[in-house]
Amino acid sequence: MTNIDNLPPRRRNVLLAVLGALAVVAAGAVLYGTVAPAGKAVSDCPADSAKLAARLAPFAKGELAALQLSSEPRRAIQVAFERDGGAKLTVADFKGRPILLNLWATWCIPCRAEMPALDRLQAAKGGPGFEVVAVNVDTARLERRAAFLDSVGVKSLTRYADPSGDAFETLHKDGKALGLPVTLVIDKDGCEVGAVEGGAKWDSAEARALVETLKGG
Repeated sequence: MTNIDNLPPRRRNVLLAVLGALAVVAAGAVLYGTVAPAGKAVSDCPADSAKLAARLAPFAKGELAALQLSSEPRRAIQVAFERDGGAKLTVADFKGRPILLNLWATWCIPCRAEMPALDRLQAAKGGPGFEVVAVNVDTARLERRAAFLDSVGVKSLTRYADPSGDAFETLHKDGKALGLPVTLVIDKDGCEVGAVEGGAKWDSAEARALVETLKGG
């Protein structure tokens, strides 16, 4: 093996520079194997969440054809909202039971068609083991919310709202809410296993079967 100290100064400096560059490359290779690439979130969800998402795949058809399932579920973003009456909540408050987190607005035409179906799903499947969490995101003329829900016959849904608009903006920045309505499928561990952009027939056979699987997941 060559003794670096015995080399002429110029050759010694070149060799040291090469060795330094190789060390940087080697360190980068080690880090790349242990750190996720930039822009890709590392999932901290249990393996059961990914298994549950796979079990939901058969229901992504028919009336739920728009359902997109995650192969690598991640913790649901902790959007904040309030219950009718002012009590503050986040998604974390529902941990321990699966939910459908739905964002809607009174000016959203597809929401008018979807809301009665969500209400029927809550009436049929809601309880301690599951809830449809439909959050209104109107930021003006808030008196329209109650009138809207009454006009479409909503009776079973708890009335949640985010008059700040932050919930929609947060999901929009995450690429999850390009418009309204949007629904996130969140399991009992608080992990997002699927999403639907746009309206869906949530009282369909596919939706009811999906909820039963969620509840058993």
